Amino acid sequence: MNDALKDSTGEDVTVELDEAGLAYDIKVADGEVAGRAHYLVGAKDPNERIFYHTTVDSKFGGRGISKILVNEALKDAREKGETVVAICPLFVKKLQESGDEYIAEGGKIRNPTGADFDQVKQEA
Repeated sequence: MNDALKDSTGEDVTVELDEAGLAYDIKVADGEVAGRAHYLVGAKDPNERIFYHTTVDSKFGGRGISKILVNEALKDAREKGETVVAICPLFVKKLQESGDEYIAEGGKIRNPTGADFDQVKQEA
């Protein structure tokens, strides 16, 4: 998951999975966390990732950080065979734009249900 990644300014960034924190972190070259994509593990299926909230520190705005973060989180879920449930608007938008391609590459997607929203309200 640590391919050579650069933001729109050309600065190196890395994306790391924080399993304990249930999030993907994107860090700039000096190690500072620039953003996080939060998820929950599916209540009925531990092979599901419910992405519900993505944040990017405002000082890193306009650098394509959120796009890199979403792309890398989706790539990791696909490589692990996990099903993505998108509640976060950034993930929803990405999958609306390229969900067919994601599935063709082996990714799995499930539309969120009321139970997923309830889980987010209870656990997030």
